[in-house]
Amino acid sequence: MAAPAMQQPSASFLLANLKADWTNKPLLQRCQELVKVIDDYPAKELHPVFPWLVESIFGSLDGVIVGWNLRFLHTRMNEYNTVMDFLDPSGPMMKLVYKLQAEDYKYEIPISYLPSPVKASIQEGVLPDCPLFHNKLQFPMSGLLTLNPFEYYMFNFASSLIVPKTYPPGQLGSCSDSAYFVLVDAYLKHFLPTEGNVPPSPFSDPRGSVAPPAPRSPSVPYVGYGVHSTSLLKRHISHQPSVNADPAAQEIWRSETLLQVFVEMWLHHYSLEMYQKLQSPQVKLALLQYRLNMSSMLCQPPAPPGSGTLHTYQEPFNPTEEHVLVVRLLVKHLHAFSNSLKQEQVTSPSTHSHASPLEEFKRVVIQRFVQQKLYVFLQHCFGHWPLDASFRAVLETWLSYIQPWRYTGEKSNPQTDVQNRTVPDKWASFVQENLLMYTKLFQGFLSRAMRTDLVNAKNALMVFRVAKVFAQPNLSEMIHKGEQLFLEPEHVLHHRQPRVFLTPAHSGSFLSSRQPAGTDAVFKVKSHVYGLEGQDCQYKQMFGTELRTVVLKLIQIIAQARQTAKRISDHSAEAAANNSFLSWFTVSSSDPSYTFSGGETDDMGECVKKTHEFLDKALDYLCQIFRLNSGQLSQLMANLASTEDDGGSKQLPDCIQSENGLVLTDLGRMQIINGLRRFEIEYQGDPELQPIRSYENALLVRLLFKVSTFINDLMGDHMEALCSRQDLLGRVSRHYLTSSSAIVEQRRRSPVTRQARGHPQRARLSLRGLASYRTLLLLLLLYLFFALLSFGLLSSTALILVIGLVYELLLVLFADKLKAH
Repeated sequence: MAAPAMQQPSASFLLANLKADWTNKPLLQRCQELVKVIDDYPAKELHPVFPWLVESIFGSLDGVIVGWNLRFLHTRMNEYNTVMDFLDPSGPMMKLVYKLQAEDYKYEIPISYLPSPVKASIQEGVLPDCPLFHNKLQFPMSGLLTLNPFEYYMFNFASSLIVPKTYPPGQLGSCSDSAYFVLVDAYLKHFLPTEGNVPPSPFSDPRGSVAPPAPRSPSVPYVGYGVHSTSLLKRHISHQPSVNADPAAQEIWRSETLLQVFVEMWLHHYSLEMYQKLQSPQVKLALLQYRLNMSSMLCQPPAPPGSGTLHTYQEPFNPTEEHVLVVRLLVKHLHAFSNSLKQEQVTSPSTHSHASPLEEFKRVVIQRFVQQKLYVFLQHCFGHWPLDASFRAVLETWLSYIQPWRYTGEKSNPQTDVQNRTVPDKWASFVQENLLMYTKLFQGFLSRAMRTDLVNAKNALMVFRVAKVFAQPNLSEMIHKGEQLFLEPEHVLHHRQPRVFLTPAHSGSFLSSRQPAGTDAVFKVKSHVYGLEGQDCQYKQMFGTELRTVVLKLIQIIAQARQTAKRISDHSAEAAANNSFLSWFTVSSSDPSYTFSGGETDDMGECVKKTHEFLDKALDYLCQIFRLNSGQLSQLMANLASTEDDGGSKQLPDCIQSENGLVLTDLGRMQIINGLRRFEIEYQGDPELQPIRSYENALLVRLLFKVSTFINDLMGDHMEALCSRQDLLGRVSRHYLTSSSAIVEQRRRSPVTRQARGHPQRARLSLRGLASYRTLLLLLLLYLFFALLSFGLLSSTALILVIGLVYELLLVLFADKLKAH
């Protein structure tokens, strides 16, 4: 919270009044009064008000105070415009931030609210690589992070996205039109402009320039990431007199701070095992030296909380879909921001020394700020996100990052198909320096796709989207070239430079120095891969034999999903026909577990049509990417189709026999997930005791059950004797007395226990079929028909019994021939 300071009575009185009005007055009136307070009062009296106001707007860092619910505030709400005007980058709240910033006030944040990897690193004695945390920690260790007003405001704003809070019931979060989403977009456009410079602060800094942070005391027992050079801003200003300092250089620190806060709070979440892997060898050596020095001391102080737990820590972090969509917004804007760099400054190295700080920022923003943490963030999502359609948010974030050419601002010809637009050669360096974003994450997506239900149109759409992106002309060639550069033998590099590959964070500030001008493409690719995966990584080629085999497996699964979709479509059409009015005139099913299909198949045909379309195009794109032979693919599809037609769909999922019955294998689970095979779920208990169906008369079911139970108890032994006969009478008896249990035993069944299968089925009479409304309707129509022919009640009943007996007798006599047919 705010740093303790001597508060004047007027300041305390102002804060007390604001707190009282906060609960009594509507939001519009509160904002109007706050605007007056910000304009009329000096920074000294606004200083204690600021942390309370920030917490009241964005909520507390522990989630207890909800604040203004920016994530659930939408355009259709009355307070929306009031809130947006107050929090606008040029609005009253930011004016308060600048007013306090000019007086150099400081505020404190507990490090317990930092991302868990950063918090654990600080507790271990390792200074995080992000300059945002440099010279901000108080010593001796107080557990607090000291921030200036702008950093404090942005920290709370970014934290409100990821802090779990208890919201009032009935509030559903939408993203694209929420106040929070729109504010993120507004702050990015204001502080990372694609045109012009960052608007200056309305309050000038009395010092005339931005002073570098105070140096850290040598007595501080913390190890950092080597010697940190000055930031890009400070490098630029150090060569200019403070009186004539470039206004753009004075203001770019806000752009750097905003991006550092967003990246650290939204992307720096993963297991600490991954965090350790990302550290450079120099960091590990310094940490080892620090631990050795500490262990050599005769009197060791108690270990701080969290010390020694780096190797066991795991962060329970699961990003929400809203979180990922905001990250995608950040990625898209950073591409547009970076691509707004003037073309002559991109191609001409001689202009680098004369470029403004903002132009330098644009040049390095993606590689130095975002690449490393976004890669690990996406890897975490690929490995932990549920196998459902909500993964689309993660997928589109990934696809947005690997397609920076979509955000150049150049107007393309709308008549040109997107798929036919060749990726320009100028993007080859970006592809090479982000090789793992293309290859490693593509392999992760293949792993997910093979475990996903591709019959679902939304899942099929995701496969189609990825295949379409990677099938863009010239992209696969760029990726292949990047892999060749990485796999270039080590001895070829020895005459160029020593083998010390830098991580993105190795050179101190992300905005410090660029790579040397003589660094070649091979060194950049190897630095990228070793920096993200470690120098002992085993790289798996995207166009190698192993991954090609995986792609062929995926193609088989896609083909099977197409067959399953077709089978579902046929089944839906058949079910729709069976549910028609004419189906009431058919004889009631003898299967006691029979149920009517519901009315949920109306949209099935359209979904199956989309699934076919997406999967067909995905197959074509995969063939283009990996140069698969179309003849072999056609043969594979034909063989698969013939296998399905030969009765593969009638097989049970892959199982093994155990003491408790059938147990699914991993292959069987995959078959069920993709709809390739299934168990038929049916009632496994006593057929006479199953629940009353909607097409049965409840009163008749209960009455006929009592009648059949009385007959079965009275004649049970005689029925068993009749069914045991091997002549025609025995066959007829088994048909009438044991037909239901015999059919159930012959059908495919869900796995049941050995005890359940061991219960014998006794011969008995079942009259439950007479309680069906369809049977009753059929009997009524027959009685009416015979009445028209002048038959009486008894004679009509006798004729119906004779017709039924003859029909069933014919079924018994010709049952074997019907089965063979």
